[in-house]
Amino acid sequence: MTAQLLRIGDDIIAIHAIVTDDGVTLIDAGLSGDLGILTAALAGVGRSLDDIRGVVLTHGDTDHIGIAEALRSQHGVPVRILQADAELATGAVPARGVKADAWKVGPLLDFIWTGLRRGALRTRRPSIVVPMADGDVLDLPGAPEIIAIPGHTKGSAAIRVSAVDALFLGDAITTRHVLTGAEGARLAPFSDDPAQTRRSLERLRALPETRIFPGHGPEFTGTAADLLDALDSRS
Repeated sequence: MTAQLLRIGDDIIAIHAIVTDDGVTLIDAGLSGDLGILTAALAGVGRSLDDIRGVVLTHGDTDHIGIAEALRSQHGVPVRILQADAELATGAVPARGVKADAWKVGPLLDFIWTGLRRGALRTRRPSIVVPMADGDVLDLPGAPEIIAIPGHTKGSAAIRVSAVDALFLGDAITTRHVLTGAEGARLAPFSDDPAQTRRSLERLRALPETRIFPGHGPEFTGTAADLLDALDSRS
């Protein structure tokens, strides 16, 4: 089975698509105005929204669930998330109220403008999600493997897709801080428990994948061990 990785959106907020002969898996769902850019990106490789077989969420925050409900309700696409974040994603519990650790005016305005331009104020939470569990290998294109990495949220997950040599870490880390513009790998802001995040990431150390994608910021090129060394060099 051949597999291709598409990065859709930008380094502020991105969606990733795993495109295979059997269909498409989305990793995270961006913002609610992102159907257009997703449709265009898929058309560029000869696919459409109807080829999407599942959305796999790294966690339940609003800037990761944007088009999940549209895909579920209009195209029958199942939305998968770790059980511990299911209620956060659906809105059964209130959105988290974690405060920013630092900010600068320019990057903060870029983040806010991206959200407004791409529909952050029109978020439709998925009304139905399909829980997944730590260790699951999902029956979806690319066979994504689920690794629980609680800390940013209770149900944060790393998504391992060996078919494209990639790890998707959601907001466990960032490679460009959305509120300060600081470059380089670091633990992400707005986390429930950053220390727990760092402990959780240790589970990934031995994995061989060499492309690591945060929810915000550019790709980190290197293994999980390289990433952990980079994180620790900042502590």
